[in-house]
This record gives sequence, C-alpha cells and structure tokens, in this order.
Amino acid sequence: MTERKPPGVDFESWVDKQIRDAEARGEFERLPGTGKPLPREVETTYDELWWVKRKMAREGFSVLPPALALRKEAEDALEAALAAPSERIARKILTEINDRIREMMFKPPPGPPLGKKPYDVEDVVRQWRERRAAAGGSDA
Repeated sequence: MTERKPPGVDFESWVDKQIRDAEARGEFERLPGTGKPLPREVETTYDELWWVKRKMAREGFSVLPPALALRKEAEDALEAALAAPSERIARKILTEINDRIREMMFKPPPGPPLGKKPYDVEDVVRQWRERRAAAGGSDA
C-alpha cells in the first residue's frame, strides 16, 4: 500500500517522488510491453473505451449477451456461406453454425431469446449456386 501524501507537500511533487521510487525499485521493468512502442491503431477516430474493448477481447468477454452474440454470428455465417468459394465450405459453415444454434435452442442461456432457427442447408446452398451461376463461377 502506498503511503499517504504528507501535509504541506505539493501533490504533483509527491506523485513524481512515488514514481521515481518505484522506478528505482525496478517495479516498471516487469510490466508487459516494457521497452516496446505502443501499438498503432488502424482506426483514425478516437475511442475513449479502446482499452476496455482491448481488455475484453484479450479476456474473451463479449459485450453482447450470448443469444445476441450468436444471432450476429449466425448472420455473419450466412453471409460467409453465400460467399464461400465452394459448396463444401458453404455446407461446413452452415453445419457449424446450425450446431451452435441448436445447442442454444435446447439449452437457452440467460438473457433475451435467440430468435433464430437453424438454416435450411439445401435452401442456402441453392441460393449459393444461383449466385455463383449469376456471377459466372463454377460449383465445387
């Protein structure tokens, strides 16, 4: 525990002394990233919560409740399946997300209901074939 600021000592001077003492004890040398530059962000806009988002991503936390996160993943999976380079990959994407949807349907987590049902793989693959044919691609 740090000591209290003595009365009559300027706060800034007292903080500077605490930092100098910790630095002299080598307490900053064991911190992750010591001696490395701060990572540059790709985004050009400033986000006040950048460090919270990075910490949550590092720790594997989600901002959304599980059902809403899976709903977003399902929508992304459908887009990925429709844009897949082969029918085999489209089927794989749909099978994996359908398994996750079924699991949540039968073991609902706390929070809002999922509001999704498994995709009809044959219907989505039919749409995939139609898109490929319209774009001049080939089935695989």
